Amino acid sequence: MEFALPLDQMTVVDKLRAIEVLWNDLSRNPEDVSSPPWHEDVLMERQRQIEEGRAKFIPLDEFRRSIQKEIQ
Repeated sequence: MEFALPLDQMTVVDKLRAIEVLWNDLSRNPEDVSSPPWHEDVLMERQRQIEEGRAKFIPLDEFRRSIQKEIQ
């Protein structure tokens, strides 16, 4: 099935809503969605940084504000 969205006519908010709808649908059956192999590599590296005390964390509300700034 071919499916096209009018991306050039959609706002950033519209696009993010479309992503959210798709993600919610995919999340209903997580066993059908496999992660690419590089995800494990990234997670292992992050775990190593935590164990070595090199990981940096920020509060969730601060992260949300930074993302909001980026998408506006």
